[in-house]
Amino acid sequence: MAEGYFSGTPNTEWVPAGDKADRKMRLLADFSFTDPSGNVWLVPAGYVIDGATIPRPLWSLVGSPYVGDYRRASVVHDKARADADDAAARRAADRMFYHACRAGGCSITQATLLYIAVRTGSWLRLVPGWRGISSSDDGPLLARSAVDERLEADFRLAAEQVVARGESDDPLEIEACTDECMSRVTGINLKGK
Repeated sequence: MAEGYFSGTPNTEWVPAGDKADRKMRLLADFSFTDPSGNVWLVPAGYVIDGATIPRPLWSLVGSPYVGDYRRASVVHDKARADADDAAARRAADRMFYHACRAGGCSITQATLLYIAVRTGSWLRLVPGWRGISSSDDGPLLARSAVDERLEADFRLAAEQVVARGESDDPLEIEACTDECMSRVTGINLKGK
């Protein structure tokens, strides 16, 4: 249980798309992740997920929803982030996501980059230069906006700085480093937010 464990494989069905957001899925059975501290992060049957906690402009860098080794982590993270009502709860959900990524098979570096991406999503409203990014519900994009490019450039620069410090499998250490590096890149104090 070094990184925690999942209750199995999520049993889902696609939710009819309607006008937008065709990646929504409904859980048909309870699904959970138990983190290394023994906390159970439950997603109940009937809950609808959309895999959207990573901003769309970063999908080409870290992966779009429901792909790769972090698929199961994205399910529990969607619910945990929806339930988070303050910065401390969002940070706890993001640390759980790191552990869930590792439990799902992600390398330390991949889990770190995914962690930085969800933290970036947490800060969207706090960084004026990131406001107005392309939504995951916007449909196909033929061109990236200047805001999308700014978000990607800031992510790349901060992620390079975090990764350059060497691998750590401690989400608290990664969190502190991410706060410091992204604060430096954006010029905004994001520590604790």
